[in-house]
Amino acid sequence: MSQSTLPPLLYADTGSNPDQLYFSRVDVHDPFISFGVGQKRFSVQSALEFGRVLKARTFDKVLPLEEWVARAHKAYPDRKIGTAEVIATLAKTHRVPGFRVADDFPAALFAKLRDLGVKLEFADGPLFPEREIKSAKEAAAIREGNRLSSVGFTVAEDILRRSKIRKRELIFEGKPLTSERLNFAIEVAILEQGGRAEHTIVAGGDQGCDPHERGHGPLRPNEMIILDIFPRVVKTGYFGDMTRTYLKGRASDAQRKLYATVHEAQKAAIKAVRTGVDGSEVHGKITAIFDAAGYETKRGKNGSIGFFHGTGHGLGVAIHEAPRVNASPYILPKGTVVTIEPGLYYPGLGGCRIEDVVQVTDRGAKMLSSHHYEWEIR
Repeated sequence: MSQSTLPPLLYADTGSNPDQLYFSRVDVHDPFISFGVGQKRFSVQSALEFGRVLKARTFDKVLPLEEWVARAHKAYPDRKIGTAEVIATLAKTHRVPGFRVADDFPAALFAKLRDLGVKLEFADGPLFPEREIKSAKEAAAIREGNRLSSVGFTVAEDILRRSKIRKRELIFEGKPLTSERLNFAIEVAILEQGGRAEHTIVAGGDQGCDPHERGHGPLRPNEMIILDIFPRVVKTGYFGDMTRTYLKGRASDAQRKLYATVHEAQKAAIKAVRTGVDGSEVHGKITAIFDAAGYETKRGKNGSIGFFHGTGHGLGVAIHEAPRVNASPYILPKGTVVTIEPGLYYPGLGGCRIEDVVQVTDRGAKMLSSHHYEWEIR
């Protein structure tokens, strides 16, 4: 039997493992067994979770863990029974010739299963390649994630608008406005509307020149502030992912040119997206605009400046999933969902990134995110 015909096997929780969430479509916060038999999907659940998972009706069959532990004791009377013995018993009983597993499958469990004679093969690439193509329902779930991002931006804009400039400080409700305070307000607003916004980026000034710097300390007037908000919708597990850049005060000509160039590049990249386009061509639209505007990209001993990351990534039940849109060739298939997020970063001037989410269609990019691009707040 070829690898591609072996059914999947997973042992993970749905909170930390996107494949398990995709396969299970129900939240279970402790690791559990799920697997395929032909075209059907099976799950093994303890008494604690059995009834809830059964009611969710997302599996063809939910099996009681306690019963299968008892069966494993009979099958392996001389062994201490654990997850491996239960899986081996399931495989024999259901006449499954073997399983395919993801490359993040637990190593110790993999070794024990091999010792028990269970045939295991690693998937050639993603365990579920079909995750890349999003259905209308999945696209709607991602759109809801981006609505939550927009909620966060709206709250942040209100706070920045109400903040007062006092010399080199922004003062909000009598206290210095910090990345942490703004981040907290964003996360609370999203939580109230059914999302969880973890690791939100609120990075001002030169902190914004490190794209994954979350931001800390006081936010300053007349400096660019990057807000990257990627909430997960609690109900579905799907993510949104949007970035906007703001400035409280008055921007310099150099800052305005930087922002205008990033926005122009983003619009050009979005316009280039359609079924069958090479992602490297989309990326090239951005680099060409940056090069023509004189924005140099360099790597030095203390880090990089300019545009030194990819254009975007896939989005779904994981914040980063297939495909990547960058300088490497990759044909974008119809239905995939990607971010488009060019940025420019120059310490002393600041960082600017603008990010939206689109779905690839035959007619071009279908927007799955929506928020305005007004960035100077007086």
